[in-house]
Amino acid sequence: MSGKNRILRMIALVFALLFVAAAILQYNDPDPLIWMLFYGTAAVASFLFFVNRFPPLLGVLLGIIYLIAALWVWPEKFEGVLIGSGDIRNIEQGREALGLIILGVVMCFLAWQSKSKNS
Repeated sequence: MSGKNRILRMIALVFALLFVAAAILQYNDPDPLIWMLFYGTAAVASFLFFVNRFPPLLGVLLGIIYLIAALWVWPEKFEGVLIGSGDIRNIEQGREALGLIILGVVMCFLAWQSKSKNS
């Protein structure tokens, strides 16, 4: 295994663990199931990359789903992510959208790297 592949696998493992933590933290959210599903699915996909079982199409599909979902939940008026910097609903939607963008970017990155490994 090359040094680059080892680094990419470690990055995927770190993201898998971060996504598991994010899924667990959603427990107290008003709508926890959808967010646990989003983060949990990304955790599993990242782990699949880590164990060299990640199909690039999975990353592309998840990336598209997450990015479309981010557009769907994006607030009418983005007011940042800090409590007290605006309307709490806009802040919460902004946080959710940014989380989905992170998921989408990571999935697309893993798909790209997986495709590069397989070519």
